[in-house]
This record gives sequence, structure tokens and C-alpha cells, in this order.
Amino acid sequence: MPDTPRPALPIDGHEAATMTPPDTADGGLSAAAGTRRKRKADRFGHILKLLSENGSVDVANLATDLGVSEATVRRDLQTLAQQQLLERAHGGAVFQGAAVELPVHYRESHARVEKQRIASAAFERVADGDVVALTGGTTTTEIGRRLVHRADLSVVTNALNIAAELAVRPNIKLIVTGGVARSASYELVGPLADSTLSKINIDVAFIGVDGVDRDAGLTTQNETEAATNRVLIERSRKAIVVADSSKLGRVVFASICALSAVTELITDDAADPAHVESLRAAGLKVTTV
Repeated sequence: MPDTPRPALPIDGHEAATMTPPDTADGGLSAAAGTRRKRKADRFGHILKLLSENGSVDVANLATDLGVSEATVRRDLQTLAQQQLLERAHGGAVFQGAAVELPVHYRESHARVEKQRIASAAFERVADGDVVALTGGTTTTEIGRRLVHRADLSVVTNALNIAAELAVRPNIKLIVTGGVARSASYELVGPLADSTLSKINIDVAFIGVDGVDRDAGLTTQNETEAATNRVLIERSRKAIVVADSSKLGRVVFASICALSAVTELITDDAADPAHVESLRAAGLKVTTV
């Protein structure tokens, strides 16, 4: 008697594919299965975003917010706890110790339309033949997807996910820094990355950040990542910050640079006008889309 296939275990919030039913013509996952995986990733992102803002979440409230059963929420919390992204508590969950950085694949659904508009505006700053640099991040990933429509580009990135998408594009010369990979952002950082960047001249760099503030400048969650981003900015003729409106007025752990080190900020039109005006008053060009 043939062995019964074992169900695949979930990996980072995505259920791995199980054996394809015989009547699936293309041999791949059904459209419904793909939709379920997307919804799970979106749920995880929503849960972690609420945790980062409030410090705790409640099962009953999450079930209402997400439109799923409490049993589904409990399973989601258990998966995230196994990934050490939160700690289960009675009736919900709390962050495990200090607040952690959300992994990039759980941030993709946040402000997706706004990030796509920002990426389209950023694309207009790129000319054929430019040397373009991209840090890691969900908005810079969207920019990378648009760069395939320019000719004879050289793209420098320390983001493994962006590199993987661009490596198969024959019209793009791809330069990937060395360095130590950060699991939360897929970025290569540290002395090896800094050494590579110090030998490259860049026309325009697009910088993803976690915070943009008039006084604190640009900030991110990790100090080593901040240092690598700083070298990239220093090697660029133009450095453009791409950040959705939730990042404006926010200050997090590690300083990247002052506002004066960058050329422009592109953000979405939901940005608080007071934050926009304070940044403009500090001398930064701000474009809202």
C-alpha cells in the first residue's frame, strides 16, 4: 500500500504546497490555495503591526478585525510565537521582550497601493544608462520591479530579494554587495557591504527607512543596517528617501543621517501636513503622490 503523503509544515507564515490533486491541470497549487496563503501573510502582518503599536493584542478583537474565527487567530499567534516574534499571553499575545522589527514579508501588505504610487514617482527620477542603488524594503522592492522598463541600467543593491528578481533581467547589470544577511529585511550589511559600496559611484539611490523626522533625520531599526545605508548615501549623486506616510514624524533606534544628506523625500498624499511642512522648513524637498 503506498505511503500517505504527509502535510507540509508552515514556513514563515506561508503554508508549503501539499500534493497536487490529480485533476489540477497545471500541476501547481489551486488559485484558492494561493489566496489562502496571501490572507495568512496579511493576517500575520496586521497582528505584528498592532503589536508594534500597542504592545499587546487580544484574540477576540483580532478575530473581529480580521474577519476570522478565534480559533484561527489562536493558530496564527501560535505560529508567530514559534517564530519568536511574540509571546503568548492569556487571551492574546505580547511582544517577546523589546519590540522587534517586522520581517519584510509581513510588511508587504501595509500601504501597498501607496507604496506602488511612490515607486512609480521614483521610477520617473531614473534615466536610461543610470547607476541606481536600492536599499532593502517593501517600497524599494516595488521600485526594482519597475526598473526593468529602463535600458542599460546598472543596479546596485544589498537586498537579496531585490537581487533575486533582477538577476534574470538581461537589460540590467546587477551588482550585489557582500555582507551578513539580516533575516528581517533580507539585506546584506556590515563591513563587507560597506567596502563594496565605497568603491562604487552611484547616480541615484533610493533609501528605505523606518522613520523620517525633522530633528532626528532618517532612522532605522538596526545600527549595522544604518551604517551601510549611510555609506550608500555618501556614494550617491542623488539620494532619494522613499517612505509611506506612516514613517513621517517617527523616530526609531538607529540614526542613518541628517535630512541635509539626502535630496528628496517621496511619500504618499495621506501624510500629515504638519509633518510635511516641518520637513520642508528644514530644507528637504518633499513630493507627495
